[in-house]
Amino acid sequence: MDQGSWRTAATATGPGDRAAAEAGVRLAYRRAGLPEPERVLWARSPLEAVRMLMTEAHPDGSPLGTLGAGVRDAVWSAPWAAERGRLHAELGAERWSGHWRATGAGLWEATRTLVDRVRAGIVEELGADRKTEARVRLLLLDAALGQHDAAWMCAFEPGDDSPLAGLAAVARDAGWWWPYERTVILSERPLALHRDEAGRLDRGDGPALGYADGFELYAWRGMPVPKDFLDELSTLTPERIRDEENAELRRVMLEFYGYDRYLEESGAVPVHRDETGVLWRVQLVGDEDVVMVEVVNSTPEPDGTSRTYWLRVPPTTRTAREGVAWTFGVEAEAYEPLRQT
Repeated sequence: MDQGSWRTAATATGPGDRAAAEAGVRLAYRRAGLPEPERVLWARSPLEAVRMLMTEAHPDGSPLGTLGAGVRDAVWSAPWAAERGRLHAELGAERWSGHWRATGAGLWEATRTLVDRVRAGIVEELGADRKTEARVRLLLLDAALGQHDAAWMCAFEPGDDSPLAGLAAVARDAGWWWPYERTVILSERPLALHRDEAGRLDRGDGPALGYADGFELYAWRGMPVPKDFLDELSTLTPERIRDEENAELRRVMLEFYGYDRYLEESGAVPVHRDETGVLWRVQLVGDEDVVMVEVVNSTPEPDGTSRTYWLRVPPTTRTAREGVAWTFGVEAEAYEPLRQT
């Protein structure tokens, strides 16, 4: 697979080829010098896989059976370390760094955020107390990442003879997986994944990430939000936004509602006006002020009207000129536009 295919694999949704993934697992064990696992069991999500390991039972309540000792280090960690050492020695430190930046680095930055959110969601769901939470976190450390290893596949491009060939086969068709001596638990990929242009989990009308067993994560532009919170967004009012005590959720509300609309409807008054625009400020209890500059585009639209823009600026801004200059990365004294656009 080329880099584009691995980028697709990292965010693939829906069932993969189970037979191909299981063949990849067995190949990974053979390449590690281990006997193939006796059983490969499937879970509908990483959450369900961890729950199976904690209860030692299938979702239907039947016993899980003997797992054996964990073999993640031999099956997953050691091949990665060997290939990384080989490529580093072949390219040298500087070229390796450039190679990583050109291949998997960007994908890993986005994938790592998703991996962290999945882990946090599982801990939140299953970590009823400190002792249980610690156990959940330890089980999560036993997991290989399946499709979320795609960034590293971009960098190493494993062929059929590579020590990583088995891991690559799993990454193409499955999600996270847990390798033990006698048993492997493979989780399915999600059914739905919604992200914004920056790669963050983002959806305003449902789960941003959803699995077949009902494990779901809700987020607005990367910010985790409660499920019921999204139902409120369509009925927001300035009063409801002001009354929200959680500053982070209030910021989500403001982004969804629109800062300009909020200023117009909340009774805000201008605090400064000059030839560059109008500075508006709204104080929020327990959070920084919302400060925006209202500017009018001097280039008319095709219908002859002039469009108004609202620019969010730092709460320390005191004049409209200072705010507009900040959006251009200069000091107020240095901002002298020949024509404002």
